[in-house]
Amino acid sequence: MALSEIDHLTDEMEQCIDSCLEAAQACEWCADECADHGEDMAECLRLCRDVADLATQCARMCARDSAFHTQTAELCAEACEACAEECGQHDHDHCQLCAEVLPECADACREMIEAMD
Repeated sequence: MALSEIDHLTDEMEQCIDSCLEAAQACEWCADECADHGEDMAECLRLCRDVADLATQCARMCARDSAFHTQTAELCAEACEACAEECGQHDHDHCQLCAEVLPECADACREMIEAMD
C-alpha cells in the first residue's frame, strides 16, 4: 500500500513524511558515528538524536492526521536547521550527509504547514 492511498494525506504531507524519515535515517547513522569520535562530537550527537526522534514523531503524527502535526513539524524544522548547522561544521561523511538532507526536511515541514493554512 502506497502513502498515496491514505486519503487524508496531501502531497505536502506525503513529502513531509518522506523527508522526515530520510532525515531520521541520516541522523541515526550520524549519531552512531559521532559516538565513536569522542567529546568534540557530543553536540552533533545530541542534535542528531533529537532530530531522529522529532522527525520520526512528525512522520507518525502526519500519517495519523494528528491535531498537533503542524506544531510537531515546526519543531522538527527548527531542530533540523540547528542540526544541519552543527553537522556542516564537521568534515565527516555522515555529518555532511546530515547537512545536506536536513534543510530539505525543514523545507518540506514548512511547506506542509503553509499548505495547511
